Amino acid sequence: MTENRHARAEFAAWLGIIGNLSLAVMKGVVGFLSGSKALIADAANSASDVAGSFAVLIGLKAAKRPPDKDHPYGHGKAESIAAIIVSVLLLLVGFEVAQSAVHAIFFADEPPQAPKWYAIVALLIAIVAKEILFQYKFRLGKELNSQALIANAWDHRTDVMSSSAALLGVGASVLGERLGMPWLYYADPVAGFFVAVLVLRMGYKLIMESIHNTMDHVLHAEDAEELIQTAQSVRGVITVDELRAREHGHYVIVDCKISVNPRITVMEGHDIAKAVKHELMKSYTHVSDVFIHVNPYDPGYPYKSASDTNQEDFPTLLH
Repeated sequence: MTENRHARAEFAAWLGIIGNLSLAVMKGVVGFLSGSKALIADAANSASDVAGSFAVLIGLKAAKRPPDKDHPYGHGKAESIAAIIVSVLLLLVGFEVAQSAVHAIFFADEPPQAPKWYAIVALLIAIVAKEILFQYKFRLGKELNSQALIANAWDHRTDVMSSSAALLGVGASVLGERLGMPWLYYADPVAGFFVAVLVLRMGYKLIMESIHNTMDHVLHAEDAEELIQTAQSVRGVITVDELRAREHGHYVIVDCKISVNPRITVMEGHDIAKAVKHELMKSYTHVSDVFIHVNPYDPGYPYKSASDTNQEDFPTLLH
């Protein structure tokens, strides 16, 4: 991870922490004063985002560390682990909010009351703020190829949906009070339950994707084709026998098998391998390391005998 990449990702994480903390306090206070179950549930969701943003920040800092003896391939997967933590927090908050909403609907000692009108204002502010954070972090995450930032961005989008659901519930409850329809009061806790369902759904989706990204897996064939073409273009490479590009957090590690003229020296084969590695790492900034295995080109086995004086002379390098 370059210094510039880390600085931009860290700024986004801190922006999320400050934004989520501010929204959590605002929604919690307004939810308590207005008596809105849905707004209090939404505040709990924002509070979990604060912890999630801290997890992302820790993951980004860990991913910045250079390779060491115990981690020769670097610490890039720390970002994926941070994304898993964010997802688990989403699931925990979702279960808690769902339980609270069900209790308010079916097991409360008294019927629900309509919240105050200013709960609507707080939710509108939260929706606009969260959508801005989502757009910023999602685009930055794509640009930096950071799974942790992308997961955190979708966390903000979940907040937009949950706040929208809460807005519908609060609005219906306030309308019920104005129209003298007490049954609409239940819209507020029902919206809180719907918020919980959205949070659980997004948490499940993110944790499955994060686990997949944490496992060693290679790029799809169409994504690796460009790498193969680049390696193939290096002088001295007759063909690329195999290329595997393993995703390792925000960067890629390439394992490549190339075939060269079987009659060149070991030193010449080594130079060709170094040229392939240099070209791949120069052409693709997300490629952090390349391992090259050199094979003798086999157009048809067995090769002509070295003692065959009638054999054609191969050039030192074939292209």
